[in-house]
Parts: sequence; structure tokens; C-alpha cells
Amino acid sequence: MALGRSATVAALGTAQTLAWASSYYLPAMLATPMARDLGVSPPTVFAAFSVALVVSALLGPRAGRAIDAWGGRPVLMLTNIVFALGLAALGLARDAGGLFAAWVVIGIAMGSGLYEAAFAALVRLYGKDARNTITGITLVAGFASTVGWPLSSLLEAQFGWRGACFAWAALHLLLGLPLNALLPRASPAQAAGQAMPAGPPAPDTAAPRHATLVLSFVFAATWFTSTAMAAHLPRLLQAAGVSLAGAVLVGALIGPAQVGARLLEFGLLRRLHPIVSARLAAALHPIGVAVLAIAGAPAAAVFGVLHGAGNGILTIAKGTLPLVIFGPQGYGQRQGLLMLPARVLQAASPWLFGLALDHWGRGALWISASAGVLALLALLTLPGSAAASPGAAGRRLGT
Repeated sequence: MALGRSATVAALGTAQTLAWASSYYLPAMLATPMARDLGVSPPTVFAAFSVALVVSALLGPRAGRAIDAWGGRPVLMLTNIVFALGLAALGLARDAGGLFAAWVVIGIAMGSGLYEAAFAALVRLYGKDARNTITGITLVAGFASTVGWPLSSLLEAQFGWRGACFAWAALHLLLGLPLNALLPRASPAQAAGQAMPAGPPAPDTAAPRHATLVLSFVFAATWFTSTAMAAHLPRLLQAAGVSLAGAVLVGALIGPAQVGARLLEFGLLRRLHPIVSARLAAALHPIGVAVLAIAGAPAAAVFGVLHGAGNGILTIAKGTLPLVIFGPQGYGQRQGLLMLPARVLQAASPWLFGLALDHWGRGALWISASAGVLALLALLTLPGSAAASPGAAGRRLGT
């Protein structure tokens, strides 16, 4: 029995919450006990995680092509199995070699099982009308850290970090796999109409080079900032004069700010072209940095809310902008290619921003603010409607 759109969003959003909580948000809670038990340093654990991010970046275009050809259901179901294998291997690791090998397997699952794959699955099902469903799954999965961090911490306290990894692996088989199995099957007619031909696109049907370069840069710049803030926000705010308790409070505001902004995008902003939402979102982090620089520590909460809101909308923009500019044909493969630079830079972001923070303290914020400003300027070079793009039909998305 085929699910309706609301049920599809609920199932896929829940599966995405599990995927993010058990991969991207896992090291924050388990890196220290993992490192202590394996006899390595915590940075070594994060280095293995960075390897997983690079693997996911390289795999993204192939996973997207597979979804274009067969739909998201079989790919995402296979991803749950790979996640389970990788997490079980992580729980069984006895040295640094086992640690890195396990994260390579998890990276394979991340490359074909996180947002880009979910967005591609929705576009294969709903074509140019997928904007609202993309927003819907980001609303549900926006709570991945809210669920994942406490659950990982609880599992580690009760069963140790290895038991936590085994529990997450079991959840992929017992919860994630059945949820992804509920997704509607993509029809052969859809596959014929949306899959890209093998090999690179022909010159006369390729997406405009300028738009491709702009979106690749914007996604890389904004993911650099998002990952840097996720890794270093408490220490960064303390360098700006905020107490540890205050920094923790500001960090707690980011998740609700992301979800609130996505609700705004789902309501008011969906009446606008996605490029307008993206420009607004790109500006919010630099504005927050300026407010923090002028008002100091008392404005830390404002900075956190603005950063979280911008990050929340940009997550949706990563799915909707390629759809509205280029159209649904070959969406999965193109999405993987557009996100490849972002994934690679994301892997290096915690290390690079950490070096900047060590050298310049709160001054490192001007790096992330500059990235946001440059992303905004790049977005301003794109037209405010899709009329000039191959995906012109998509300009009515969400109406």
C-alpha cells in the first residue's frame, strides 16, 4: 500500500533522524570513551570521522545516479544495512586500524543515506512538486541532535560506547530499514523520465556552468560554517566572554532556531522563490557575528538564534535550489556533484577553524562571517526567478 505524502514525510523524516543521530552526531558523545579504550587520542577519532565525510563526498554522485535510476526506496534500505555493518564494526574495533575501517563503511552509508539521498528520493517521487516534502523531512530530522546526543550518552553510560554502537546498529535494522521499506516505489515511467544518461551530461543539456559553480561554492561555504560552529561553538563563545553555562544555553537555542526557521520556510517563505530564502539565510550568520562584535557577550543568544535560523533554511535550500534551477531530471546525480566540494570542505572544517580559533580567538568569527557574505554575493548573481534556467517549470514550486 502506497503511503500518502504526509506519511512518506513522517517515515523518511524519522529514518533520517536515525541516520544523522547514529553517524554525524555520534562522535560528539562517544569520541572520548572510544579514544580512551582504543588507546588513541580524541583527535584521531575525529580524523577517522573526517575520512568518513570524504568517503561520503566521493560516493554522493554515484548514489544520486542510483536513485535517479531506481528510486530512493532500494538505495535507502541498502543504506540501513551498511550503517548497521559499519556501526557493528565500530563496536568491535580493537585498534586505530579497526577504527578507521569502520568509519570508512559508515562513510559509505552516509554518502547514500543522508539528506542529499533523501532529497533525491523525494524528487524521484514528486518531481518539481517536491519542495514541501523536502521541507517536511528537514523539520522532522531537525531534532536528530536533540534525540541523538542524549540517547548516545545514555547508552554509553548503561552499556559502554561499544554497546551504544551495537544499539544504533540494531535500530537501523529494526526501525530504519522498515521505515524506508514503507516508501513508495518509483514507477518505471518516472525512472525513464528522470534518470540521467550514463556518463557526463551532453553540452546542450548540461546545467548552466555559472549556476553550477555558484551553488557548489555557496553550499561549500555554508557547510564549512555550519560544521565549524557545531564543533567549536562553546569554546568560541567563551573566547567572546560568554560563561560556560551561557555557551551551553546558546548551543541549546540553535536546534529550536533551525526548526523555527524551517517552519517559517514551510509557511510564509514557500510563497517566494527559493533563491530569496537562500539569500536571507546566507545573511543571517554574518549579521549575528556583527551583533556579537558590537554588543559583546550579552548578545550571544541573538547570535545563536540567527546562526541557527540561517542554517535551518540553508539545509532546505540545498535541496530546493538545484530542483528549481535545473529541474528534476537527473537531480540525484547533480545533487551529489554539487555537494562534493561541500562534503570535502566539511571534513576539514573542524581542524581549519580550530587552528583559526587557537590563533585569533573570537576573531576567527570573521572567517565564517566572510564566508557567509561571499555566499550571499554569489547568490545575488543568480536570477530571482527560474525563468532563465532549464528548470523554469519549477519556479511555481510550493504554490
